[in-house]
Amino acid sequence: MARTFTRDEFYELVWSKPMTHLAKEFVLSDVALHKICRKHDIPTPPLGWWAKKAAGRKVSKTPLPRAKPDVAAHITISGGELRQEPNLIATARENARILASSSQTAIEPASNVIVVRTAAKLRKAKSDATTGLVSVREPGLIAANIAPASIDRFEHALNKIVAACEGIGIILASGKAAASFSCDGEIIGFSVTEAVRREKHVLTAKEKADEEARLKRRQRRWNRNEWDADLSFLSNRLPEWDYHPTGQLSFELEHNYLLAGAPRRAFRDAKTQRLETMASDMAVGLMVMAAAKKDDRARRDEAERIRKEEQQRREQVLRSKYVEERRGKALDAILEEVGDLDRLRRLIASLSAERPGESEGRVGAFLAFARQKLAMREAALSGPELGRRLEGSRLFGDDDDHDFRPPPYSY
Repeated sequence: MARTFTRDEFYELVWSKPMTHLAKEFVLSDVALHKICRKHDIPTPPLGWWAKKAAGRKVSKTPLPRAKPDVAAHITISGGELRQEPNLIATARENARILASSSQTAIEPASNVIVVRTAAKLRKAKSDATTGLVSVREPGLIAANIAPASIDRFEHALNKIVAACEGIGIILASGKAAASFSCDGEIIGFSVTEAVRREKHVLTAKEKADEEARLKRRQRRWNRNEWDADLSFLSNRLPEWDYHPTGQLSFELEHNYLLAGAPRRAFRDAKTQRLETMASDMAVGLMVMAAAKKDDRARRDEAERIRKEEQQRREQVLRSKYVEERRGKALDAILEEVGDLDRLRRLIASLSAERPGESEGRVGAFLAFARQKLAMREAALSGPELGRRLEGSRLFGDDDDHDFRPPPYSY
């Protein structure tokens, strides 16, 4: 829970014990504590001051200077986390606590229009028959599920929380969905709920009388063999449990699976703390959540970039293999044509050598046909014709992969 000091009180505290000891009490690093002191223009003991004092040597305190106009009159140290946190979240929390140290929340903060509208809607809402709670889940309003008796407190607590958030640059904004907080470009959803206590239902005197009357009516029907018409048990079931609102409110941030870890997302009433007194802690929690979400987005974007690069690399390997196979098949086809052409030349030469003067008859017609085909095939394998053929097949150019389709598993 946050603690608030005047400059004079904090000055005396800083000079009452070593900074490392004081930092541990606040669950802060001594570096962060020094930053808070500098931010509020509070002098700190110089290096070796405590050793000299322990040795009995004379030491003096640096006087507290008069507060400058831009220095806050009070210092707020929001609550820290005792559990171990990932470095990113721990660093974000410490920076947020330094920033929140100068945030001042008035006892009666100004009313926020979204809070006022939500409270008005809650007052008009009909209580749930089972839990006795009223709910609001509308665009532009705060998502809430609380008892009518808690609405005034809800309004007061939310105004304090909003004021504490605005002190460090976090804004409550409405939109197409429920109201949410905007921090450093991140949108953080939240809700306020009230705990409900469940107790075994105890029959009232009227319920006992009604139940006895119902059982007697059913017995009479059964005695008259009219048991099949007795459906009263369907509409006369008594509740097994009673639910009672406890007045304990809970402020919960949206659920997020974050790669860097899970920052605190719930703030609840307890014996020694109430939502009204945790406004500064909630503002810090929102800033930590924003930092964690921003880091999570960066991590996921980087992972997606690496995935796409790897996908492109695998696809390029498959593309090169595809092009190589197409070119190889084209080359094999041309070599086969060249082989056929060579055999055709040898056949024509052989037949011509056997009958050098024969130009008629079937053999002569065959030779004429063979020579015609030879000329056509030689022309088809000439440079210009071969170029046009390869262009039509989209081979040996920039479009060798025109029909390439990577298999789904390559993604």
